Amino acid sequence: MAAEKAALGAILRPIKGRLRLAVAAQAVSAVAGVVPFIAIAELGRVLLDSGPDRSREAWTITAIGAGALLVRLIFLLASGAVSHFADNELQLHIRRGLVDKLGRVPLGWFSARNSGSVKKAVQDDVEAMHHMLAHSVLDITAAVVVPVTSLTYLFWVDWRMTLVVIAPLVVGLGLYSITMAQMAGHLPDYDRAMERINGSAVEFVQGIAVVKTFGQTRRAHQRFSEAADDFSSFFLSWVRATLRSKAAAEIVLSPIAVLLAVLAGGAVFVTNGWLAAVDLLPFALLGIGLTAPVLALFYASYELRIAKGAAERVGEVLEAEELAESASPRTPSGNDVSYKGVRFSYDGKQEAVAGIDLELAPGTVTALVGPSGSGKSTLATLLPRFGDVTGGSISIGGVDIREMALEDLYRRVAFVFQDVRLTQDTVAANIRMARPDADLSEVRAAARAACVHDVIEALPRGYDSVIGEDARFSGGQAQRVSIARALLADTPIIVLDEAAAFADPQSEAAVQDALSELTRGKIVLLIAHRLSTVVDADLIAVLEDGKIIERGRHEQLVAQAGRYARMWHAHERTAGWQPHQPTLVTTVSAAPVGGNNR
Repeated sequence: MAAEKAALGAILRPIKGRLRLAVAAQAVSAVAGVVPFIAIAELGRVLLDSGPDRSREAWTITAIGAGALLVRLIFLLASGAVSHFADNELQLHIRRGLVDKLGRVPLGWFSARNSGSVKKAVQDDVEAMHHMLAHSVLDITAAVVVPVTSLTYLFWVDWRMTLVVIAPLVVGLGLYSITMAQMAGHLPDYDRAMERINGSAVEFVQGIAVVKTFGQTRRAHQRFSEAADDFSSFFLSWVRATLRSKAAAEIVLSPIAVLLAVLAGGAVFVTNGWLAAVDLLPFALLGIGLTAPVLALFYASYELRIAKGAAERVGEVLEAEELAESASPRTPSGNDVSYKGVRFSYDGKQEAVAGIDLELAPGTVTALVGPSGSGKSTLATLLPRFGDVTGGSISIGGVDIREMALEDLYRRVAFVFQDVRLTQDTVAANIRMARPDADLSEVRAAARAACVHDVIEALPRGYDSVIGEDARFSGGQAQRVSIARALLADTPIIVLDEAAAFADPQSEAAVQDALSELTRGKIVLLIAHRLSTVVDADLIAVLEDGKIIERGRHEQLVAQAGRYARMWHAHERTAGWQPHQPTLVTTVSAAPVGGNNR
């Protein structure tokens, strides 16, 4: 709880002054809102007085009540305007901060989180803080000021009768405290359940094409259904646990219950001569108005708890460790890549790769092969700094990549993976993402080289078609768009997660042609899933348990009759490979054509 409060305080720091101003305006508005009821009560006492004429006093009270209504309206509008403007500025500040932070964290940070948890922090949690700032804080202020003002006046009228009015409030507050304690204890479970639903929904939608292709709709939908059913069961049990205390509290705090207490207590007081009949009017008017603010206080307090949790999650993103940049970046003298004693651990305990030494020379293809979990992807993604090594070093042109400017690193290293992400923007903008200053002719040239130009031209608005609206690509077409992006970048180093491994048969040949153009004359680090695609690689590194256990060309490794040979023979039996089958690296090692020699 202390951490949540500290996180909320840190996030609200830029607008604390305006938030205090809004609270002060709301407090004035709340006091002014009680004054007309006090005026009515006092007016009744004046008009029912059998003494001398008090008409002037009656008009004065009426004017005060009417003036208070105007003051309430002015300050209510002012508090709402100040809080909403402050909230808008804070949301802009938070969202900009989140976008900036997400642009500077290692890409591996996203791999450790599902889309639902990131979406919840960036969207849902920021929205939760909006309701707290624009509404809940002001509701809490009014819920405190109105009862205090009313009770102060009622104590002045008759303190004994005021205690009678307070009695239902005390009982109701006790019951509501029990309810809120039960609800608060389950809030972390609620957040985890919502995160699971968000994650399963986003993943189901993002993977719907593959799911439907392989007939797994029911299984994929079942995961979402299970998450929804689990949430439903949890929520129902949560509600049942608080149902009785909440219902009892609302009955005790209802205006009817308070009115009954006022009438019963008033009858006893008046008949015994302890209270004048006319003095019962203030309690009937203001007593029943005490319950609504109290109920609003509990609801707003609950929303405040949610906002504190949201602020903590947003704060965790804002405080995520960024990719370190050198204060004095160095520029490599070449593009050759060297892994020296590279180690990396995701959790600080078990190493995903351990003691890797590897040299990548210009114009060569190095393939990483091995079983799932052997460290292939980890080793490859360390080169574009998806994460930083925990031991050893990776250098380009003799310079540790941690000492390079990130812009320089990404001008030298491009990566193309199976899991393509295209933004909801024009096709041209998606390709131009690698070089925002590229003109349309360069974009078209990259698309032609990636074998996707004709597909784009067939769209309703060609290169100006917006992805997700009038541009919808198949998996293979989207892959070629991402390859066109990498072609436009024209980097001397390519990290390639065998992009055609899961392409449909119609697209695979086109994707392979595009990849051959992309990798021509470059340094290529290839994560290989199908051994048939790397038979002509210059070097094949076989990984197991995070270590290179074999290395060499295809023929050498087969002749050694080791791990690679066993994998190869298994591949031949299951895939029915033929020697003349086209492979990716057959053309990769061709002579450089227009390569970037930076």
